[in-house]
Formats: sequence, structure tokens, C-alpha cells
Amino acid sequence: MSTLLNDTFLRALLRQPTDYTPLWLMRQAGRYLPEYCATRARAGDFLSLCKSPDMACEVTLQPLARYDLDAAILFSDILTIPDAMGLGLYFSTGEGPRFERPLRDEWEIRNLTAPDPHGHLRYVIDAVSEIRRALDGSVPLIGFSGSPFTLACYMVEGSGSDTYAETKKMLYGRPDLFHHILDVTATAVTNYLNAQIEAGAQAVMVFDSWGGMLSQAAYLEFSLPYMARIMNGLTREREGRIVPRIVFTKGGGQWLEYIAGCGCDAVGLDWTTDIGDARRRVGDRVALQGNMDPSVLFAPPEAIATEARRILDSYGTGTGHVFNLGHGISQFTPPDHVSALVEAVHQHSRQYHR
Repeated sequence: MSTLLNDTFLRALLRQPTDYTPLWLMRQAGRYLPEYCATRARAGDFLSLCKSPDMACEVTLQPLARYDLDAAILFSDILTIPDAMGLGLYFSTGEGPRFERPLRDEWEIRNLTAPDPHGHLRYVIDAVSEIRRALDGSVPLIGFSGSPFTLACYMVEGSGSDTYAETKKMLYGRPDLFHHILDVTATAVTNYLNAQIEAGAQAVMVFDSWGGMLSQAAYLEFSLPYMARIMNGLTREREGRIVPRIVFTKGGGQWLEYIAGCGCDAVGLDWTTDIGDARRRVGDRVALQGNMDPSVLFAPPEAIATEARRILDSYGTGTGHVFNLGHGISQFTPPDHVSALVEAVHQHSRQYHR
């Protein structure tokens, strides 16, 4: 077994005893940190930063140098897989990610194949290896991917969307084509995450960022089964340890019981679900990760601490909780406000772990 100085995060995900509630933040390496902005400027643009293992390692470690966080998460982007499929990912200033060749024609969809993660995605796998070496056993490293449904949304729309008109047109009008995209993408995600685990990721997370815009019937047909397939296909143990698996559907609190049954070890919650109620609903089936509103970090430090304590009190006594935000941290967050959150969680949570 590999030695970890702090394995609290991994133990919490597996609902094993811990001394306190561990904490990490979605998008913890990001634009709210001046040191990240400096590295990104040096890289030239976001995609160049992602594709440089050295720089990806550098920014992954930056928040850990500032804060007493309990896990590192690989710095990358969820759209690396469709980019490796040949859709032509690019970023326009102020507009977010876009694809040059979105999937609209049947022949393009039928020709879709899962990329070899050791080929077109080698830069990500190299980054995982480099980050794991640099962490030197201090805290665990999280690998991640987008979910098949969320990736399919971007692949069909060609960018983010408010209506997902093209996605839903295909989903309802040609479900056979949409299922084919999901099938190929699920294989790609499974292979990609297993390559990350092989390279050193000690936990993995699937981000289903857009699953919450589906009806329940559509979610249970087009999103959850493909995440369950990924869970079933992931490497379960590496270096003598179980590799925990986290699933996060933003806006999916109403389907919590379904998600808890998909084969994951932990379910991520956004801020619209009460974590105490979520714990009562899932019992001891899975751990829970979340779920403070990221906007709370704009408030004064004492208000941040009050909200953190409220969430910890709602979860209550015992293990199985990883504290996090309910979505990614805003680029406008004052960095010192994160310090207030970390301190509040680590101090207040100890009373629940005696």
C-alpha cells in the first residue's frame, strides 16, 4: 500500500472513521488565484495550459500551497475526450469552449470512435503522473471526466447552451443516434479514467454538469445508465487501496436515490439539496460530497464560517461527508475567504468525529 500522510478524504469517501470532515473545492485551481492567472498568462491560453503536463502540475499544486486542503484534483478540462475524437475544441475569449465540428450528421455520429487515452490524451496521463510524484504522498489525487451525457451535449450543440435545442431534438427525434454517441463516449470515459488511475489518480469523479436539465424519464434513460456502466468498468483497486468513485449531477437532487444505486461510492450534491435530508434518504449506501453555495464565499469570513457550520450540523455525527462547494468556485472569490472556509470546516467538524 502506498503511504499517504493525509488519507482522510479517501477514508471519508468509503465511510471509514476520520478525525474531521475533509475538504476540497471544485475548480480549486482557477482564476480566483493570482498565481494561477500568472501561470496561465505564461502558457498563452487555457488549452495550452491544459496540454502542458508541467504547467498543469504547477497549477494543481497552487491551492495546496495556500490552503490546508485534503485532496488535489487534476487540472484539466472535461472536453478533452471530444477534442481527442476530432471535434476541434477551441476557446473564444468571453464565450467559453466551442467545437469546430459539432455532431449533426448521421455519418459523423456512426464514425465516432473512442480515443486511446495513451495516444491523443497522453498529455493528461503524463500530467497525472507528474502531479502524483510532486504531491509526494501528502494528499490524494483526484482524476476526473465529464459524463457521457454532458459531453454529448457539448458535442451536439458545439458549445454551451441555455436551451439544448439540438441535443433534445436528437435525443427525442433520433434516440438511436444519441444512444450511439453515449455508448462510444461511455467507453472513452471508462478507458480515460482507468488510464488516470493507472498513472496515479487515487479517486475519480464523473461530472454530469448538464444532467439536471433532463426530465426524470430522460435522465434514467440517457444519463444515469451510462454513468453506471462507467462505475462498473473502473479499476476498483490500485496500490493496495480501493479507488473511490464519485458521481455529481448538478441539479440532480431529486434523483438522489437512483444515483446512489449506480455503483458509485459517493454522490456529489449541489446547494439546492439539504445535506441532512440527503443523508436520511441514502442511509449508509454512499458517502456525500458537498454542498455549499459557491456565492457564500463572496460574504464576510464570519458569514462563510456560519454557513459552513450549518452544513456540517445538518450532516451530523459520523463519517461519510466530504465538504465541498455545490459547484465550481467563482473566479471573483477573494482568496482569503477560502482560508476562512477551510479553517471553519476543519475546526467545527471535529466534534462530529469523536
